[in-house]
Amino acid sequence: MGLTEIRKVCEVSLETPAEEQSKIHNRWHPDIPFAGTIKNNETVKIECIDWTGGQIGNNDSADDMKNVDLTRIHYLSGPFEIETAEPGDVLLVEIMDVQPMESAPWGFLVPVCRP
Repeated sequence: MGLTEIRKVCEVSLETPAEEQSKIHNRWHPDIPFAGTIKNNETVKIECIDWTGGQIGNNDSADDMKNVDLTRIHYLSGPFEIETAEPGDVLLVEIMDVQPMESAPWGFLVPVCRP
């Protein structure tokens, strides 16, 4: 039995501002159009960008975090329509793998403390 290609339903660009990408949004709202359709029980790949939309660079500078524009955060991939799903249905999602993008094999942590 051979391996089958896993369909990529969301591809993002680290070179394009997050707000200019059609499959990225920053809030849940019923007026946001679907970024694509996923079949029930289908295995897919979904690329994501970081919560700042790329404002943090791989440059070892704390200034990136200091200067994050907090009016431009919380970027999410999607939303996706699931074939046969109806409003009120509970969806079971299994995350099978998480990896950095080949073009950006790095990440960062941001400890956020509130008084």
